[in-house]
Amino acid sequence: MSDTASSPPSGSLLARLRDYALLVRLHRPIGTLLLLWPTLWAVMIASEGRPPGYVLFAFCMGTLLMRSAGCAINDFADRDFDRHVERTRERPVTTGRIKPWEAVAVFVVLSLCALLLILPLNGLTWGLAVMAALIAASYPFAKRFFPLPQAYLGIAFGFGIPMGFAAVTGGLPAQAWIMLAANVFWALAYDTEYAMVDRNDDLRLGLRTSAITFGRFDVAAVMACYAAMLLLMAWAGARVGLGWPFATGLAMAAAMAVYHYTLIRDRSRDGCFRAFNHNNWLGAAIMAGIVADYLLRAS
Repeated sequence: MSDTASSPPSGSLLARLRDYALLVRLHRPIGTLLLLWPTLWAVMIASEGRPPGYVLFAFCMGTLLMRSAGCAINDFADRDFDRHVERTRERPVTTGRIKPWEAVAVFVVLSLCALLLILPLNGLTWGLAVMAALIAASYPFAKRFFPLPQAYLGIAFGFGIPMGFAAVTGGLPAQAWIMLAANVFWALAYDTEYAMVDRNDDLRLGLRTSAITFGRFDVAAVMACYAAMLLLMAWAGARVGLGWPFATGLAMAAAMAVYHYTLIRDRSRDGCFRAFNHNNWLGAAIMAGIVADYLLRAS
């Protein structure tokens, strides 16, 4: 579970490139996928199943860039903590292989590249993109004072939802905000699972996470967040007339949430980490339901 891999010779160009790849988590695509699924849900629903090609490209590429940028600024913010956590002690910034200013530079460059992608889109999308970048930059510091930083992460990871609606429709209908709220609960669920892996280290360092805040009710809280997320997505789907294929996708997602309960109920590090990673398939199930619904309408 640590962010390590077999290393090329120290000081070589290959070693430097490897460290930058580790900094932006190219070896761990799960974060990009968890950011991408809600964005794609929004683009598909906003376009009624016919998303513009450039919007799809811009949001897929922008998701990768902004997730990578977020990892860079996170490692800058956590550089004095990561060396004390088993899972993160070998990250390139905390070990000194990448300097702090380099991590900030990577964040700035990747964020600017992501912003360039939305230049052909409308002004509302531009404004939301700037807000998204500011949220992404401030998230790593939320765990210093906010007892549920995972909720803040849900806003950061879900901002592609209002952006998607804005890019396609030029507006922000109620379902955009309902879906954003659903993503906050989803992030609370999966990132609490992730935080359960590091709970002992975070307690020792005085950091705040939802796993610590929920305490002995952590498993129940995760399941309640899954339930809230699914109910909100069902509400959003009903508002736009999605039918039984979408409901089937939600049912599959609910079954996966129950499976996650079996993984996290004993709070083992391995089980919690497996549940976190499996959320990719939960997001994919909802996406499959949305796509199937619009394909059935078009047939």
